[in-house]
Amino acid sequence: MTQLRTIVAGASGRMGVANVRAVAAHPDLVLVGALDRSGAPAFGKDAGLVAGIDELGVAITDDAPALLAQADVIIDFTAPAASVSIAQQAAARGLVHIIGTTGCTDEDEAAIAAAAKAGARIVKSGNFSPGMVALAVLVEKAAAALADYDVEILEMHHNLKVDAPSGTALMLGEAAAKGRNISLKDNSVRVRDGHTGARETGTIGFATLRGGNVIGDHMVILAGQSERIELTHRAQDRTIYANGAVKAALWAQRQAAGLYSMADVLGLND
Repeated sequence: MTQLRTIVAGASGRMGVANVRAVAAHPDLVLVGALDRSGAPAFGKDAGLVAGIDELGVAITDDAPALLAQADVIIDFTAPAASVSIAQQAAARGLVHIIGTTGCTDEDEAAIAAAAKAGARIVKSGNFSPGMVALAVLVEKAAAALADYDVEILEMHHNLKVDAPSGTALMLGEAAAKGRNISLKDNSVRVRDGHTGARETGTIGFATLRGGNVIGDHMVILAGQSERIELTHRAQDRTIYANGAVKAALWAQRQAAGLYSMADVLGLND
């Protein structure tokens, strides 16, 4: 097949360098652009060298319109405002847009959904690890089967992560809520402090930890009166997310315009 011309947004960030390496390593993709903000330390440098691999002849720039004009795919693990802007530009050109950005508001999500309806092929996920996506399916089924068990979600990430709870924790919370046919927004507890009283039945609790260089640890606890089930995922290398993003890009290239999830990519929604 013809190589998919690919851009990596946030190319000098933690996930950006992993995505650059994954794109460069895949025979069906070719890196044609690398985006980052003009003040980024690696701005103007070769994306391959920044990612710790051979020089690729692609300098990191902030000129999104120019790069999008020559691309098929953009892999985007950046910030909500940037992802919304990129989605709108991707829609105008009918591009594949892979979004791993977390911390989006309801308004951001609506704008991304609108871009998908307008012509972009978007795969958006709080986590691109196949194992984590499979775990979310198990959480949904377990929450439905154990309807009277309390659900608590614990997550830990590195000390530079800026949003909480993590997008993955929220994805797991949504899975549990779906299993119980309730709204996560109306039934989640994000903070407990002081004299909180007894736990409210039916809620889904979140606990957030930050420290060191932890890539991503998540645990879903279903606590009953006489037993406790713990479903755990620990990421050991960001490569798993980058390879998942590449898999999503190759899959989305064959789809009609629309908004998809990593579960769609893996065939778990069939």
